Amino acid sequence: MAFPAAIVILPIGTLFILSGLIVNVIQALLFILVRPISRNCYRKINKVLIESLWLELIWLIDWWARIKIELYADSETFQLMGKESALLICNHKSDIDWLIGWVLAQRRGCLGSTVAIMKKEVKYLPVLGWSMWFSDYLFLERNWAKDEAALKSGFQQLNQIPVPFWLALFVEGTRFTHTKLLAAQEFAVSRGLPIPRNVLIPRTKGFVTAVKETQGTIPAIYDCTFAVPKSETSPTLLRMLKGISCSDAVLEKYNTTNIFSEQELQHIGCRPKRSFMWTSLLSTWQGILFTVLFLVLVTIIMEILIYSSESERSKSNMILPTQDPMKQKLLQT
Repeated sequence: MAFPAAIVILPIGTLFILSGLIVNVIQALLFILVRPISRNCYRKINKVLIESLWLELIWLIDWWARIKIELYADSETFQLMGKESALLICNHKSDIDWLIGWVLAQRRGCLGSTVAIMKKEVKYLPVLGWSMWFSDYLFLERNWAKDEAALKSGFQQLNQIPVPFWLALFVEGTRFTHTKLLAAQEFAVSRGLPIPRNVLIPRTKGFVTAVKETQGTIPAIYDCTFAVPKSETSPTLLRMLKGISCSDAVLEKYNTTNIFSEQELQHIGCRPKRSFMWTSLLSTWQGILFTVLFLVLVTIIMEILIYSSESERSKSNMILPTQDPMKQKLLQT
C-alpha cells in the first residue's frame, strides 16, 4: 500500500535527523578526544554508533517498503562474507543500491565496518554524509589529478583497520540511465569492446588503485551485480518512503563462471529488530517538542536527499545485441 511521501518524510525524517545529529555530535567528540590517541578504539566505538543510526534506514527497506532482496552466490563465498575483508565492485542500477549493500552488510555482521568511495558532495549532507565522513568513507572530486593522492592516503588508513571490512566501489562512476547506456554502447562499438545491455562501461583507474594500495589487507574481490526483474519497477528512495514494495535482486559472483542456479540462492537472514531501538526518542514530551521544532529543517533536508538521489527513469530495452550466447544468458537473468 502506498502512502503520500509527506506523511512518511516528517515523522521518520524527524526521528532520523534528531538521532543522527546526536550521533554526529558524539562522533565529533570522539574524533577530537579519542581518535588522536587510538584509532582502533575510535573505530570500535564509532562502529556501534553508526550501526544504531543506519539501522533506521534498513528498517525502511525491511519493515516499511518490504523490499525483497535475493542474493545469489556460491556457498563458500557466502560463508566468508563478513568474515574477510573484501573489495566490492558494483554497478549502479537504482537510487537505493547503497542501501541494499547496507542490508547485506548488516546480515553478515559488518555494517559498522563498511566504507565506500563516494562523490565529494555527499559528505556535506547533514547526518548521513557527516556520519560517513567520520567513518573514513573516501570522497572524490572526479578530478583524477586530485583524487589519486586522496585515494592512496585513504587506502593507507583503511589498511590499519583491525577487523574485516567491506570497501564498496561503484565502478561505472555514475547511475544507470537509458541515455548513458546508449553512450556506453556507442563507446563499446568504437573500441571493439563487448556491447553492454544492462550495465555501463566500468572505469578502471579507481579499481586498479584500490587493488594496488590494499594488497595484503583485502584478500577478496566481490563482483556484485544489482539487478531488478523486468516485471518490477526500479526501486527509488521516494517509492521506498511511500511504502511501495518491490523486488530487488543481487547477483554476487566470486570466482564463478557458470550461470547461477536455484541451489545458489542464499538466505541472508531475518529483518533486524534492533531497527526499532531509536523509536523510544518520541515517547516523551521532550521528544515531541523537538519533533515540532525540527519539522521545517527535516523537510528541507529530506527533500535535498531525495532530489540528490533521484535518477532519470530509463527503459531496459536492448539496443544492440551481444554475440556471446553465454554472456547474453547471464545478462538477461
